[in-house]
Amino acid sequence: MPQQLPEDIEQYRDRKWRREDAYRIETVGQVEDMINDLGMCLGLTDHRKGMPSVYIAVCGRRDAHMPRNVQKDPEASRAWVLKDEVIAHGKMYYGKIYKGHSMFLAPRMIPVFNAIWGCSKKGESGVLSKNAQKVLQILRKEWEMATADLREACGFSDKKDLTKALDELQKRMKVIPQEVVYVPKFTYIWTLAEARFPKEMSIKMAREDAVRELARCYLQMCGMTLVGELSGKFGFYRWESGKANHQLVDEGFSERIAKGVYKLAKL
Repeated sequence: MPQQLPEDIEQYRDRKWRREDAYRIETVGQVEDMINDLGMCLGLTDHRKGMPSVYIAVCGRRDAHMPRNVQKDPEASRAWVLKDEVIAHGKMYYGKIYKGHSMFLAPRMIPVFNAIWGCSKKGESGVLSKNAQKVLQILRKEWEMATADLREACGFSDKKDLTKALDELQKRMKVIPQEVVYVPKFTYIWTLAEARFPKEMSIKMAREDAVRELARCYLQMCGMTLVGELSGKFGFYRWESGKANHQLVDEGFSERIAKGVYKLAKL
């Protein structure tokens, strides 16, 4: 297994992830174009996650490292503002879906992630906690609410109860932030995922198909994947990842160049 990626793959990622000065992003439209191109990307994470992000693309370099004092760093501040503006535009899905990472999805990837991490309305009572079900019940009645108002409506005395419930609902692709408000005080405005993306959320996919399409998107994004990488990033069983990758090889979409190592066929 190669310990490091070949330089041609790194250069491919430089272009796809906007890790070069010539490709770095400065506008909301450029962020949305990048998300559509990649299919998915993280928000305010740096190179240590091994995934593309808005912050990395704002920096336009491979070694982008998030500083401790985000408020005083112009690149981190710019990435934060762009993130908020993309959320407000409502064209891209945003939420904490896997491993607690806040990420953007292109519309075409919403059915894929929903098939893997979402749950049906009928299955909610067996999957969601009581507090999460309470938040969902309130939002289905009100459609959108600020964080403090939502906590009051749910009757939560502890802020942590709402935070935990919202994280749970984001992971299951039930609720999303639709706007970030700073005046008179900072808050998120929450809404239902199905309200903002009704068409994409209504599409049904088998889990096997969804895992294959996520593997396709990830390989297209990265150019090459190493042993156990897909499973490690998304928490799939090794056999699931292996089956998906073999299907992509059979299609001619990718090449198996070593055990567990796959490369985009067109490269």
